[in-house]
Amino acid sequence: MFDRIKALMHRWQDLNEIAALSQRELDDLGMTRDQISAFARMPQDVPDRVRAMAEIFGLTEAQLHADHDKYHALLYTCGQCKDRKNCSKTLSLGVLALPSDAEFCLNKSSFAAALA
Repeated sequence: MFDRIKALMHRWQDLNEIAALSQRELDDLGMTRDQISAFARMPQDVPDRVRAMAEIFGLTEAQLHADHDKYHALLYTCGQCKDRKNCSKTLSLGVLALPSDAEFCLNKSSFAAALA
């Protein structure tokens, strides 16, 4: 319980720091305040989930990170997903998981397009 409260406090501090960013700082980051806030709110395991799911679709980590904007879009989409249970189940299959096991994945078309 204490860890959850501690995490909420850290998130609150992060959101306050984001709110204090100047327009110049936002421009330097190449993101809007809303985009940064959405990333601060997403579950911390999202980057790991995106990486693991991308591997199921045959993408390497280098391919995943090749386009910064597309990578952020993948993270954002994954962070908004309401099907974490199926995702966890599929990812638990490890190397045995196939793209057909991830039909629920909101990023599946993006992963497939990256390979094309």
